[in-house]
Amino acid sequence: MSHRSGLKDFSSAPAPERHFAGSTLLSDYWALTKPEVNFLILITTFVGFYLASGTDGRFSFARLFNTLLGTLLVASGTGTLNQYLERKFDAQMRRTARRPAAAGRLTASAVVVFGTALAAAGSIYLAIAVNILASLLATLTLLVYLFVYTPLKRKTPLCVLVGAFPGAMPPLIGWAAASGHLPLQAWTLYALLFLWQFPHFMAIAWMYREDYDRAGYLVLPHQDRARASFVRCQTLLPLLALTPLSLLLRLERAPQTWYWIAALFLNLGFLHYGMQFVLNKSGSAARRLLMASIIYLPLLFMLIVVDSGAHNPRAGASFRIGQFGSNLGPISWPKSSFEFLSNSHPRNSNYFRIDFGTPEKVWEGAAC
Repeated sequence: MSHRSGLKDFSSAPAPERHFAGSTLLSDYWALTKPEVNFLILITTFVGFYLASGTDGRFSFARLFNTLLGTLLVASGTGTLNQYLERKFDAQMRRTARRPAAAGRLTASAVVVFGTALAAAGSIYLAIAVNILASLLATLTLLVYLFVYTPLKRKTPLCVLVGAFPGAMPPLIGWAAASGHLPLQAWTLYALLFLWQFPHFMAIAWMYREDYDRAGYLVLPHQDRARASFVRCQTLLPLLALTPLSLLLRLERAPQTWYWIAALFLNLGFLHYGMQFVLNKSGSAARRLLMASIIYLPLLFMLIVVDSGAHNPRAGASFRIGQFGSNLGPISWPKSSFEFLSNSHPRNSNYFRIDFGTPEKVWEGAAC
C-alpha cells in the first residue's frame, strides 16, 4: 500500500472518542502554550537583553520583566494557534494525539480565542511597556511561524530552513527590548540559534518520522536515499558552522581563554552526537542528539553571559549589598532601574545603586 493510500485509509476512519484520566481544563490550556518550548525561548530572550544592557551600562529589572512577560504571552499564543491549525493532523500522530485540540478536549473556537488573546496581549504589552521594535519582532515571528512555516510542513522539507528564521528571533527581541536597535552582535546571537535548530529538529524528525509520514507532513524527503542525504546535510553542516561561530564570537571584546576551552568542549560534544546520529541513523542516536542539543544551547549561552560579565562589570557581576556609606542618602530615579556608576563615584570606582521606584527603596553599595 502506498503512503498516500495508507494516509487516506487512516484519515477516513472515524476517530475514536478520547478520554484521558487526570485531564483538567486548566492543564489543557497550559499544555496549549507549549511550556517546554517557552522555557528555551525565555532563556534566549534573556541572553539578548542581558548582553544588550551591557553596552550602555544600564540594566533595568523592570524592563527585563516586561520583556519576558510580553515575549512569553506572544510565544504562548503562537503555540496555541499552531495547535489549532494542526489539530486534525496532530490527531493522526501518536506523539501529538493527546494534545487538547487534537484530542477534542477543547473546542476549536476556544483554542482560537485563547491563542489570539494571548498573542494580541503580548504584542500590545511589548509595545507599551518595552518598545515598538520588540513588539514588531515578536509579531513578525508569530506571522511567519503560523502562516509561512506551518503550511510549508506539508509541502516541502525546506520548511525546516524557513522555520529556523522565526525560531531564531528571541535573542533579537531581547536585544531590541534593552537597546532599541539591532547591531551586529545581536545578529551573531541570531545566527547561533538559527544554526542550532537544524540538528535539534533533525533528531526530532527522525525519531517521529513514521508519525510525520502518517499525518502527511513533508519534513523529510520520502525516498530513503534523498532522506539520508537531507538528514546528513541538515545535521552536519550547521554543526560544523556552529563551532567557529561560537569560538570566534565577538560581542564587545574577544572571549577569554577559558571561554574558548569550554565552548570548544561543548561544540565537540555536540558534533560527536551529530556524527553518531548521521552514521547510525537510529532512534537511540537521534534521542542522544536531541538531549545533547537541549544541553548545549543553555550552556553555551550561559558561557557567553559569564564571559561578557567578566569583560564588562556593567553587563553583569556578583554584588555584595551592605556596608553602605552613612552619608549617602537615597537617590530617586523616575522608574525602577539598576545601574553601575563605574569610575563616577568619589569613594568607589565600582559603586552601584539599585532603585525600586521610590526614595525609600534605593540600595547603594560596592560591587564585589
